[in-house]
Amino acid sequence: MSEREKWAALRGARLYFQRPENPGFLVSETAEAGPLVPVFTSIEGLARFAGACGWASTTAEDLVGLLPEGVRALVDPLGKHPFLLDAQTLREAEDEGEDQGRDEGADDGGS
Repeated sequence: MSEREKWAALRGARLYFQRPENPGFLVSETAEAGPLVPVFTSIEGLARFAGACGWASTTAEDLVGLLPEGVRALVDPLGKHPFLLDAQTLREAEDEGEDQGRDEGADDGGS
C-alpha cells in the first residue's frame, strides 16, 4: 500500500477514545509532545489502556477537526507503531501522496 493509500484509509478509519463526563476530550499534558489525546484503532486497545470506561468513536478526519487548537492525537500509544495525528499531518500526507501520484504518472518524454 502506498503512503497516500495508507493516509486515505486512515481518514475514514474509526478511532476510539475515552469519553469524559463532560463533552470533549481527556487531554494529557506531556512535557515532550505537548497536549495529547490518546486514541485507539480498536476498542480492545482502548480497554487495555484505560480499563472499563465510557468511550466514544469517530473517524480520524473528524477527530482532527474536533480537537482543540494545539492538541494532537496519539494513535495506539501502547501499540507497536504509535504515531501523532493532527490536521497538519493529514494535509501533509495528502499533499505528499498527490506529489507522488504526479511523479508516478509523469511522462518521461520517451527517453
